[in-house]
Order: sequence, then C-alpha cells, then structure tokens
Amino acid sequence: MRVLNSLSGRFLILTVVFVMLAEILIFVPSIARFREDFLMSRLERAQIASLALLASEDISPELQDELLHNAGVFNVVLRRDEARQLILSSPIPAPISATFDMRDATPFELIRDAMARLATPDPQVIRVIGEPVRMAGLLIEVTLDTADLRMAMIDYGLRILILSAVISGITALLLFLAVRRFLVKPIKRVVGHMQSYAAAPEDVRRVIKPSAGVTELREAEETLQLMQTQLTSALKQKDRLAQLGGAVAKVSHDLRNILTSAQLFTDRIEMSEDPAVKRMAPKLVNSITRAVHLCEATLAYGKAEEPGPILARVQLADVVSDVIDSERLSVGDGQVSFSEDIPASLTLRADAEQLYRVIANLVRNARQAIVNSGKPGEINIAARDTDDNWIIRITDTGPGLPEKARQHLFQPFQGGATKGGTGLGLTIAAELVRGHGGELALERSDEQGTAFVITLPRGGVEEV
Repeated sequence: MRVLNSLSGRFLILTVVFVMLAEILIFVPSIARFREDFLMSRLERAQIASLALLASEDISPELQDELLHNAGVFNVVLRRDEARQLILSSPIPAPISATFDMRDATPFELIRDAMARLATPDPQVIRVIGEPVRMAGLLIEVTLDTADLRMAMIDYGLRILILSAVISGITALLLFLAVRRFLVKPIKRVVGHMQSYAAAPEDVRRVIKPSAGVTELREAEETLQLMQTQLTSALKQKDRLAQLGGAVAKVSHDLRNILTSAQLFTDRIEMSEDPAVKRMAPKLVNSITRAVHLCEATLAYGKAEEPGPILARVQLADVVSDVIDSERLSVGDGQVSFSEDIPASLTLRADAEQLYRVIANLVRNARQAIVNSGKPGEINIAARDTDDNWIIRITDTGPGLPEKARQHLFQPFQGGATKGGTGLGLTIAAELVRGHGGELALERSDEQGTAFVITLPRGGVEEV
C-alpha cells in the first residue's frame, strides 16, 4: 500500500489504466475489422464452391453439401450477366433475421454491427451480400449461421485483451523503473537535502549543490540553493545582531550611568558667570540629556519594549537649529556649509527627541559624505506643510550614494554609504519615522547630490 501511495506507484497505476484505455479504443475498430474479414472470407469460400459447381455439371448432392459445409454457409446466390442464380442450397434452420451488404458499409455501421453481434448470444441466420473477387460476377449472396461468427469474435477479442494486458504490464513496469530512476530518485535526493539542511540551517556544508540532469529539477535545485544560501546568511546575521544587541545593551547601561554623572556636573557649569560658558552650557545639557535618553531607549529596545513616540507640539526650527549647531562643531574647517528654509511658525506634532535623531542621522550622513569627497559642499534643510502632511526635505551637494547603498537602503549593516559605516543611521531614522506613521524616502541620489524626504501625517491623532 505504501508503494501505491508513492509517486512511482501512482504513475504505475495510471500507466496501466491509460494503456488499457488505449487498447480498448483500439479493440472496438479491431473487432469490427475482424467481423468484416470473417464475412468476406465466407463470401470467398462460397464463390469458390459455386465456381466448382459451374465448372462441372455432374456433382452429386453429397459433394454439394460438402462444398457448402466447407464454405460455412447454407446457400449461395451468384449474379452473372444480370441473371440471379441459386448455385448451391441446403435447408435453412431458421428464418433470415437480418441482411448485411458489405459493398458499401461505412466504418460506423461495421462497428455498430460488430458490437450488436457480441451483445446477441443467441445464434441467428443472416444474409450477407458482397462483390465477387476477380470480377467473377456482379454479386454474390450467402446465408449463414452467426454462432461460428460470434465464437470467433469472442476468441479474437480475448486474445487482444490478453495481449493488451501483457503490453500494459510490461510498459507500466518499464515506465515505473524509468520514473524511479530519472524522477523519483532525484526528488528524494532534494528532499534528503532539505531534511539535512533543516537539521542545521547554519551549516553552509548542508546547502544543496545542483546536479540534476532534468531541466525542471535542475531549476528547482538552483532555486532551493539560492533560498538556503540567503536563509543561512540571514540566520548568521541575526545571530550577530543578537550578540551585538547584548553587547550594546551592556555598553548603554554603563554609559547611561556615566552620562548621568556628567549631567550633574553640567548643572554646576550653568552657574558660571562666564558669558561663553552660559551660552554653551544649555546646548551641552541638551546633548547629554539626549545621550541619556538614547541609552535608555537602547536598553528598552534590547528588551523588545521600546516605547512609541510621545507626540507633542514641536517647533521644527528649534530642532533643526540644534542639529546644525552640533554638526558645525564636528566640521570645524568650513568645508561644509549649512542652510535652512524652515518657516519660524511651522509647528508639527512629533516626538522631539526622535525627530532630532532622524534629522541628525540624515545630516550627519550628508556631512560625512561631503568630507570624504574632499570637496566643499552644502547641506540644506527645508520644510513645508500641506493639508495632509508635514514635509521635511534634506538635500546635500555631495557625491551621491554608492550603488550598493541604494540597493540595500534602510537595511542594517548593508546600506553603509561610507567606508567602515554600518548603515544603522538610515535604518534607525526610517524606523523612527514609521513610528510616527510617516515615511522616509530617497528622492534622488546622483553626482549632483542626494535628497531625502520625511513625510509626517497631520491627521490620525488628536490635537495636542
């Protein structure tokens, strides 16, 4: 039963069924052809017997009976020169039940009469009309019993069925062996590779190596190889990310404690009477506060408990100003210039800390790209609002993103635009924007520079 439920077993059964069906379709016209040949043979025998009688006028009644018996008919009528003549005759045991004209019978009629004969078990007397061979007359007509005809048809049909069964068995067996050799065995090999790979997907040695000769199986193996390779890489990256996440969580924990202590020192710095210190102290306090919040968020993310954005009214110009001031300190030599086009009255609903991180990541990436290019450049931050969205556009005149970075945009550890970069900046920015219900998209990137667009929805939340 297990063999029959297999692919090769079912193929064996289907082969036997279809071969037998084909043999049955061949059997019907074959049995009709056999009946036609049988009746034509009786006509030829009857013609020979009648010609023997015509050749000799002195034939005894016993010889006539022997001729009719050898011909397998009761009587013979021959038409020659428009004259219809009863040549041989003997008593007919029953009335004639049907007449069959073999001269113009169609294939459909021959098949119909053959099937009717097989379906009629009782013997009957029939009349058969045909043309004499070798132009020995115009018409020959005989009467005969159908018992011998039906028995001969049954015997012929049984021989055909037996032969068909033997051919079906041999054909099915050969196809069964061929299917097992060329299809089932390669499929089992693929299944075996899949089971082996499932046991240890991190093991590169378990990735299938395509070797099938059948085109379709080869394509399946190549596709499976690609999937396994990608999955193995993804699992390794996931493992590295998990390890990195644990390390970052530990570092963030200790860093948060250090920054908390630094925050206490800044409180004392704010009491200084030095004008420069007074001017720089608030920015230092804000930077340390943001660093503390970032460490806390990192620890929460490591526990899969990162909170969503806390929406509040935010003056975008203030956030952008803080970002630009911080980046100007990083550049120092004036190679990168900053400009902004932010309406002073533009207020949007967002998480101020997360929005700062998004803009800072994008501006920092642009600044690093310009510095690495060795040419001066400009970074511009512009914003506008529509009826449905707030739109922030960050553009630079740098060299543009590399092809690899564009292909793996927003993917961690794959979309880095600078040598040694991790690509985490864009990933973090995109996730934070999605947390606001918005979208971060690359508008363009070519040799003229790069432009990112942040779209934040105005609706969907209650007014704060």
